[in-house]
Amino acid sequence: MRNFNLKSDITWRDVALRVAQIIFTVAIIVWFMPRDNKPNFKMEVGKVWLYNDLTATFDFPVYKSDSIVQREREEVLRDFEPYYVYDNTVADRQARELAEYLRKEMPEEGSAFIRAVLVPLRLIYREGIVDTKEPLQAVVLSAGGDSVAHLRRIDNKEVTSVAASQVYTPRQAYEELVKSSLLIPYQSVLQRVNLNNYLVPNLTYDEDHTESARLDLLNSVPLSSNVVQSGQKIVAQGEVVTPQIYQVIESYLKEFDRRNQSQSGFSLMVVGEVLFVLLIVTLLTIYLTLYRKDFFEQTRFLGMVFTLLILNTVLASLMVSHSILHVYILPLAIVPIFVRVFMDSRTAIMTHLTVVLIIASILQKPLEFIGVEMAAGITAVYSLRELNSRSQLFWTAIITTMVAMLTNLAIFLIRHNDFTKIDSSEYVYLVICGIVVFCCYPLLYVIEKFFGFISDITLIELSDMNKDLLRRMSEVAPGTFQHSIQVGNLSAEIARKIGGNPQLVRTGALYHDIGKIQNPIYFTENQSGGINPHDNLSYIESAQMIISHVTEGLKLADKHNLPVQIRDLIATHHGQGKAKYFFIKYKNEHPDEPVDDLLFTYPGPNPFTKEQAILMMADAVEAASRSLPDYTEQSIRQLVNRVIDGMVSDGFFHECPITFRDIQYAKTVLIEKLKTIYHTRISYPEMKK
Repeated sequence: MRNFNLKSDITWRDVALRVAQIIFTVAIIVWFMPRDNKPNFKMEVGKVWLYNDLTATFDFPVYKSDSIVQREREEVLRDFEPYYVYDNTVADRQARELAEYLRKEMPEEGSAFIRAVLVPLRLIYREGIVDTKEPLQAVVLSAGGDSVAHLRRIDNKEVTSVAASQVYTPRQAYEELVKSSLLIPYQSVLQRVNLNNYLVPNLTYDEDHTESARLDLLNSVPLSSNVVQSGQKIVAQGEVVTPQIYQVIESYLKEFDRRNQSQSGFSLMVVGEVLFVLLIVTLLTIYLTLYRKDFFEQTRFLGMVFTLLILNTVLASLMVSHSILHVYILPLAIVPIFVRVFMDSRTAIMTHLTVVLIIASILQKPLEFIGVEMAAGITAVYSLRELNSRSQLFWTAIITTMVAMLTNLAIFLIRHNDFTKIDSSEYVYLVICGIVVFCCYPLLYVIEKFFGFISDITLIELSDMNKDLLRRMSEVAPGTFQHSIQVGNLSAEIARKIGGNPQLVRTGALYHDIGKIQNPIYFTENQSGGINPHDNLSYIESAQMIISHVTEGLKLADKHNLPVQIRDLIATHHGQGKAKYFFIKYKNEHPDEPVDDLLFTYPGPNPFTKEQAILMMADAVEAASRSLPDYTEQSIRQLVNRVIDGMVSDGFFHECPITFRDIQYAKTVLIEKLKTIYHTRISYPEMKK
C-alpha cells in the first residue's frame, strides 16, 4: 500500500521531464497553428450570416469585383487608339527608286507613264501604309478591345487622330494603286512592273507610346466604389448576404490582410498562440500530477493522452489553414472515448476539454464549437462506461451525434430565433462525424498494440473457453480449470466492490495457473486415485515443481501473445511468497540446517496494481478453502482473515495502490461468496419400502 505524498514523491527529475513534455507538445501544436490572423469566414451569396455582427475596425475602400473591373476596363479600351510613327521620307525614297527603274527598264513609255504611276503612289503614302508586322487587329486585341476605329499618327512631334479606314495595308495600297484612273490606259504595261516592291510601310507601330497610353487608361478605372468608415456595421448576424455585402466583406478581408503583413504582427500572434497553448497544456499536466500521479509511472498513459491531443489539434489547424470542409467533421469524440476505455472518466473529460479549447482558439465561432464538442464528449463518456461489445460503440456514436446536433440547434435558436436561417451543412458534417466515430473502432486495436493497453472487448475475446489454452487446460487439468473459474468469479466481485477492473481480473484469473498444464498431476486439484508424485520427490524438488507453474505460465503467455497485463497477473499471483507446505516440511525435518529460502520462493514480483492484489487474495483464499473440514461461517471467516492478514504482514501489498479499506471490503466479499458456494444443502429423505 503506497503513500501518495505529493511533496515527497515528485523529484526534480520528474519536474524536468514534465516541463520537457509540455514544451515538446506546445512546440508541435503551435508550429501547425494558422499563422494568418485574418478572420476566416465561410459565406455564400444568398445565405444567412451565421457569425456575430461584423463591424469595421478601420477605414477601408470597397473594392469592385474582378468581373466589374474587367468590364469597365474593356469599356475604356473600346475607343483606345494605338500609336504609329509616320515616316515622310519613305514616299520620296520609293518614288525615286520606282522612277529610276521605269526610266531604265521602260524608256519607250515616256515621262507621261512615270507621272501616271507616281501621282497615286504619293497620294497613298500621304494617307499612310501600316506596318503589317503588327496588324491593327492584333494591337487592339492585346489592349483589350475588339476593333480599331482610330489610330494616333505621330508626324515629327505632331500627334493626330486618324480613322483606321483611311490608312492602308500593303495589300490594300497595291489594290488602290492599280485601280487608279490615271493608270487605266497602262494596265498591260503595269503587269510587267512589280509595284509591291515599292509599297513599304511608312506607319510603324510605336509600342512604347501605345503601352503607356493603355496603362493610363487602365489606371483611370477606379478599383473601389466607395469607402466604409471605422465603426460602421458591415453585416448583422442573421442577415442575408447580398452580392453588395459579400463584396464589402471581401474588401474588408483584403484590406485586413494588407494591413497585417508586418513581421511584428506575425511575431505577436505567435507569442499569443504559445502563451495560450502553454497555459492549457500546463493545466492538463497539473491535473494529472495532482489527481492521476500513477499515470506518470507508466509512460503509455501519457503517451496516449498527448498523442491524441497533438494529433487532433494539428488536424484541426491544417483544416482551418487550408479551408478544408468544417472542423465539425473531425471525430473529436474519440478522444474521450479512448481515454475513458483505457484510463478513467475524469481524465477523459479533462483531455477532451484541453483539445476543444485549443482548437476553439483558431476558429471564428469558438463558443458554439466549445458548446457542441463538450456536450458530445461528455455524452460519449457517460454512454461508454464499459466497452464490452461493438454495438456499444454504435449506440454511442448515434447518441453523441444527436446530442451534438441538438446542442448546435439550441445555440442557433438562442442567437437567431428563426428556423429558416439554419445552415444545414453543419448538421451534415455532424452526421458524417458520427459515422467516422463509429468507424474508428479499428483504432482501438491500434491504440492497444501501440501503447500496450487492453480493452474489455479484447478481454472478453480472451475469456472465450474455446481459446486454445483454456480448452487445453479444461482437458488436461480440469481441477485447475474449475479453480480458475472460481477465482475469476471471486476476483470480479471484489473488483466491482473496490473499484478495480472486473473484466481484467476475471480474464487474468482464467490464465493465472495456465502453467500447470505442463505437469498437471503435481497439483492436488488434478490428482485422483490417491496417487501423489510428490511422494517420490524431495521437498526442494517438489517446491521447484510447484513454483515452475509460474515460469511455465509466462512461457505459454509469450508463445500465445497474451497481453502484458495478463502476463503480469500470471507473474504476481503468488508474488514473492513461498511454497509454504514444502518449506515448512523441510524446516521441520532439518531444524539445524541452514535453508536457502530462494529454493522455496516464487520469482514474483509482488503485486503492483489493484487487480493483481485482488487476484492474489482470491487465489489463495479459494485454494485454502478446499482444505476446510467443515464450512461454517466462523471457519470461513477465520480462514479468510488468516490468509489475507498473512499477506499483509508479509508485505505483499507494499508496492500496490490498495488501501486497508479495500482489503477489508475484499475480505467481506470473499466471506459472503464462500458462504454461498459452500452452503449446507438439505438432506433428502429416503422412500420407505
